[in-house]
Amino acid sequence: MTEKNKLKELKEKLAYKSHHVWDKLDEDEKKAIETLSEDYKSFLNAAKTERECATEIVKLLEKRGFSPASSTRWYHVFRDKVVVAVVAGRKPVTEGVRLIASHIDCPRLDLKLHPLFEEFEMAYLKTHYYGGIKKYHWVAMPLALHGVVIKADGEKIQIKIGEDPKDPVFTICDLLPHLARKVQGDKKLSEAIPGEKLNILFGGIPLPDSEEKERVKLGILKLLNERYGLVEEDFISAELEIVPAGEARDVGLDRAFIGAYGHDDRSSAFASLAAILNLEAPLYTSVALFLDKEEIGSDGNTGAKSRLLEKIYYELLKLQGISPAADIVLDTLFKTRAISADVTAGIDPFYIEVHEKLNDAKIGHGVVVTKYTGHGGKYAANDAHAEYVGWLRRVLNRARVVWQAASFGKVDEGGGGTVAKYLAYHGLDIIDCGPPLLSMHSPFEIIHKGDLYMTFRAYKAFYEAGENED
Repeated sequence: MTEKNKLKELKEKLAYKSHHVWDKLDEDEKKAIETLSEDYKSFLNAAKTERECATEIVKLLEKRGFSPASSTRWYHVFRDKVVVAVVAGRKPVTEGVRLIASHIDCPRLDLKLHPLFEEFEMAYLKTHYYGGIKKYHWVAMPLALHGVVIKADGEKIQIKIGEDPKDPVFTICDLLPHLARKVQGDKKLSEAIPGEKLNILFGGIPLPDSEEKERVKLGILKLLNERYGLVEEDFISAELEIVPAGEARDVGLDRAFIGAYGHDDRSSAFASLAAILNLEAPLYTSVALFLDKEEIGSDGNTGAKSRLLEKIYYELLKLQGISPAADIVLDTLFKTRAISADVTAGIDPFYIEVHEKLNDAKIGHGVVVTKYTGHGGKYAANDAHAEYVGWLRRVLNRARVVWQAASFGKVDEGGGGTVAKYLAYHGLDIIDCGPPLLSMHSPFEIIHKGDLYMTFRAYKAFYEAGENED
């Protein structure tokens, strides 16, 4: 063996190197990627809000034999925004649980309590942005209105306008460049479009009585009343969201990517859903948890900070005929192995100054294992223990999953958070694991199909892991 070959062999044996997903696939797996991607796009198109997402998850669960009455393939819905799906394991639940938790809320614009107003004979809706957005992303583009309204008599009205090709769409008007130099051009990017100017253009035809004020607003109220039976006060008891209009699309001449609203975090949610739908008789009881409110800090009774997880564990124990005493619940939580299924930032070659090339995620190199998130000094982070990271390495390697280990940008550039630290509060072992994205938190995020597929493969391997990985 030549010296060159010896060095090559030594490098292959000792050095770490991530691999592009496409270099590790056979033809059957390439076909499987396309099948999964088409199913995922259909899921995204049907689920643009957390409520719609929960509804779609339930539809897919029921098609695969899950039922609220089952003790082996059980699901439950909390307040129409959170879903938990469970496949019973061969071992008693008290010997440990495999939990994957994702979130199904996304950055968006919510309508204010009193949204409808008129200016210069045009009707508008006032909004309050939800989660971390770049406000300039949301102007001069087609938008849709989704949500629910609870009327005074308790009737629930579902609204979705802007998705059917025959529907009108809505928009937020931007200022023409000819007049924008001082108002926008001389300001910081984050200040050029104030939140109070994110007003939705909603109508423009006045009612015929020229003596009446706000004839356009009144015309809109008349239409809402005729179509949905609504009055203006009904906006107060409504959850109406403004989201990008249009469907998920393949991106790139080779169709390598999917562009859509909501990859963060519905890509992880869909991958964990696909994993549990394809799960049969695992060794350990397996749970997929789809949470709300992550984008605004996981607060509220549908977020990860609530006592929802404890309630789920009480139900898991009761399903197996075990008295759910507090000490048994706590002991079961401490024996749980969990994944916080969330996306991370992929390296954007044109903004390399904020990335750390050695430690950030490469697009197309598979699912990302992130030991810690948070920001400078590891603040506000769950930091997974080395023993748990080592266990997950064995699981992924034995399942031949293409994966990479990465963090989230340069140390002093910022950072991000997930539900991991809130679930870790309950004593379980947890680590972040999900696909890398480009254009995260924009109305048109980008994911590589290979990364989505390997995320699904990773979650399935996690659920199926047995005693031989211990």
